[in-house]
Amino acid sequence: QGQLVESGGGLVQAGGSLRLSCAASGRTFSRNAMGWFRQAPGKEREFVAAISWSGGSTSYADSVKGRFTISRDVAINTVYLQMNSLKPEDTAVYYCNVVYHSSYRPVTDSWGQGTQVTVSS
Repeated sequence: QGQLVESGGGLVQAGGSLRLSCAASGRTFSRNAMGWFRQAPGKEREFVAAISWSGGSTSYADSVKGRFTISRDVAINTVYLQMNSLKPEDTAVYYCNVVYHSSYRPVTDSWGQGTQVTVSS
């Protein structure tokens, strides 16, 4: 089945940076498009960014364009989310998941524990 484990979250001041990691184990995800999602308190989970299996194509939510960068290292089965110029509204639990190549929607409704990102003003 495989498992995805998110890490790298923390508390940071507005304007700061964090790099999140999504490590896959149990199976390779090298042929899957991968995405990052987030869920703030009292809100629905939302799309943040996605990357194609080759890494050649990326997509971002308008709210993070120009500030966040998604990348992947196929050799170690890991996907990253570099977050710069963080804002208090970026505060959320961040999750990664396998996504469909065409729509970047999550393939499964199964989610890991996520990693908490808190941005103070």
